[in-house]
Amino acid sequence: MNAMPPPPDPLRLPVRDPRASHDVLDYADMHGLVADLVLPGGASMYVMSALETSRELIRHSYYRYEFATVAVTHSLFALEHVLAERLASNEPLGTLIERATDAGLITAALAAELDRSRQLRDRFTRGAESSAALRQAQAVFLVRAVFDAVSLLLCPPSMTEETAADAGGTQPERVLTRLWEEHIRAPFPDGFRGVDFDGVDLVLLDADTAGFVLSELKRGLDDSGIAGLWGCIADLDKVVPLINEEYCASYFAKLRTMARTAAERHVPAAIRTRG
Repeated sequence: MNAMPPPPDPLRLPVRDPRASHDVLDYADMHGLVADLVLPGGASMYVMSALETSRELIRHSYYRYEFATVAVTHSLFALEHVLAERLASNEPLGTLIERATDAGLITAALAAELDRSRQLRDRFTRGAESSAALRQAQAVFLVRAVFDAVSLLLCPPSMTEETAADAGGTQPERVLTRLWEEHIRAPFPDGFRGVDFDGVDLVLLDADTAGFVLSELKRGLDDSGIAGLWGCIADLDKVVPLINEEYCASYFAKLRTMARTAAERHVPAAIRTRG
């Protein structure tokens, strides 16, 4: 009689989930898909961990498709924590998003994307939605909104914001002013002067984007300026995933957030709130 235990099964390496082929060809493409999800500076370890886990869940949804939806719901832990701290309130997430929007801390369009994630989480909790609800590209879009919101919420309140509020300034204008102040205080990334990605010179892109945003703040953009700003946003969308240095990626990701906030003021309200 053989009393030896049976040999263990051979180690099974992870294989691609066939559903992942909707958005990527191979695992290397997953790195590009999440490359612009740059961790915001100044966040607590809890927030950084939640956001990083969300990003890695999307990356590894190549092997388990459901991870993409889980990534969105997990990112809301970071959002809710930052909102509760900034607003000094423990109200439900939906209420916190509304209060942050009313206070001018986030834009209405960004709030709408955050609320889509909240509604998804609530349906998921009730069993009304499965954990395979989202494609990977959709998950990236929603998680990016959380990253952008956390970056905005971590910006310290400014005297300019308070002055704008007293003067009855519009909510997006207060947000844009705060982003502009943060941008002009941030040094350009060392070692990236004269560097281009995919034909886009980073110094020129930085200068052009800043110029359009400043014009928007001072006097508003005309049709030509709006078109130029959207051109900068397209270039930022192209280069941010290609930057492999943390500070430089963060710098240009924040520049893109500022540019989108400026451009949003010229998008009809019906389009901003659609969906």
